[in-house]
Amino acid sequence: MLDPLFRRLVDPPLRRAGEALAAWGVPANAVTLVGLAVGLLAVPLLAHEQYSLALLAILANRALDGLDGAVSRVQGTTAFGGYLDIVCDMLFYAAVPVGFALARPENALWAAILVATFVATATSFLARAALAAESGERDDGARGPKSFFYAAGLIEGSETILAFVIFCLWPDGFAILASIMAILCLWTVLGRVLAARRALH
Repeated sequence: MLDPLFRRLVDPPLRRAGEALAAWGVPANAVTLVGLAVGLLAVPLLAHEQYSLALLAILANRALDGLDGAVSRVQGTTAFGGYLDIVCDMLFYAAVPVGFALARPENALWAAILVATFVATATSFLARAALAAESGERDDGARGPKSFFYAAGLIEGSETILAFVIFCLWPDGFAILASIMAILCLWTVLGRVLAARRALH
C-alpha cells in the first residue's frame, strides 16, 4: 500500500548510488546476496535482545534491496536477478520473527503465526504473478519496474519493514504487534484472492 509513496522518496538517491556501483562493475546479484547476509545478522542480534543493532541490520538490508534493483537497471535486468531478489526477500522476512522467538520463549507462538501468515501473503503474491504471466496481464507500474507482475495489497514490503521497525522499538509488545500484523496479512491474502477472481472472470 505504501510502496508507491516510498519509491518516489527513495528512488532518486538509490538510482544515483546504483549508477555509481554499476560504473565500478559491482554485479547486482552480489548486492542482493550481501543484502541478505546483512539482513540475517538481525537474527542473532534479536536473539540476544540487541534491538538497536538489529534495527540497523534490518534497515541496511532494505537499503541494499533497493540498491540491487538500481544497479540492475543500469546493467540490464535479468530473469534470474528478479528470481534471486524475491527469494532473498522472502528468506529475510521469515527470518526476522525467528529472531524475536529466540529472544523470548513467550514470543514463539506469535512469531510462528506471523511466519505462517507471511507464507500466505507470499503465496498469494507469487501465485498471482504466475497467473498474470500466463495471461499476459501487466501491473500498473506504480511500484516501479519489476521482473514480474506485482500484486498490490494492504501489507507489502514497506508495511512489513515498518512493522519490523516497531517490533524493534517496542519489543515488549511483540505479541500484540505480531497478532495485528498477522490479521492484516490475512486480510491482504483475501484481497488478492478476490482481485485475482475478478481479473480471471
